[in-house]
Amino acid sequence: MRVYVPLTLPGLAQAQEAGELGPGPLTAYAVTPGLREWYVSDDIEELEYAALNRAAAASLRMLAADPSAARRRVVVAVDVPDGAAVADPDGALDPSSVGEVRIARAVPLAKAAAVHADADDAEADVSAAAEALGAADHGDDDAQFVVDGAEDHELLWFGVQEIPGLIG
Repeated sequence: MRVYVPLTLPGLAQAQEAGELGPGPLTAYAVTPGLREWYVSDDIEELEYAALNRAAAASLRMLAADPSAARRRVVVAVDVPDGAAVADPDGALDPSSVGEVRIARAVPLAKAAAVHADADDAEADVSAAAEALGAADHGDDDAQFVVDGAEDHELLWFGVQEIPGLIG
């Protein structure tokens, strides 16, 4: 099963140093029954893109909680055994947790298929979105517009061998 683990650049650096994503339990995003139902699609690429975007939103929340982290969203795509990622059966009822899964144990970084991260030119919009996130959560439409501005930036694809360049 392909899962998308949200991180920050400091978190990616820690994973690189440790050789694993963890410790567990990890929160990740995947194509779950709830995500399939929510997006009403059978196109697996479209559903995986939706899971990736859910992870990118979680990465933005991590950035909002860590003002010292570089203002770039990071998501690691990892392949885990099917039973390793467990979705909360009631998660589909909460729009904020659609596609969310838990992985009980650390995952070797060698299982990573790719890293997705913002380009340098997204940093200003991502920074503004991280600052506006709290107000957006409380219904501020202007703040939500700022958060949506970060989502306009597509995450770039990086091979796992490129991690040192990303964190360097």
